[in-house]
Amino acid sequence: MDVSGTIQFIATLAEVIVAVIAFLIAVERRKTYGYFMGITFVLLVLFNLARIFALEVSSEGYALIFLMACISMLAAIWMLWKEQ
Repeated sequence: MDVSGTIQFIATLAEVIVAVIAFLIAVERRKTYGYFMGITFVLLVLFNLARIFALEVSSEGYALIFLMACISMLAAIWMLWKEQ
């Protein structure tokens, strides 16, 4: 694996950790926005793994995954903003 592949793999592991922490926020602290953050990062992990392993995903598929991740994070941020 080259340097860029290693960096991509480490970034994906970080995304997995963020997703786990987000789901812990949702479950343990009963914060709904945690689910949306967790979903966002799970989708980003899927997006990156498809790229790392060169899976057969169409450009529309990548775009849809990215759009769903962005909408999920938008929902989470909206909930955080309304909580304040």
